[in-house]
Amino acid sequence: MRVGPATVKTHVASVLAKTGTRDRTQAVIRAYEAGFARPVA
Repeated sequence: MRVGPATVKTHVASVLAKTGTRDRTQAVIRAYEAGFARPVA
């Protein structure tokens, strides 16, 4: 399955808008805080 760059940008923009974050870094921080992601040891 292939996903084009424009599709990825659209999905990232949607995630940023829904989470109220300004960039990918803030989105990752929010994911850690919410328990959706955890650091790899």
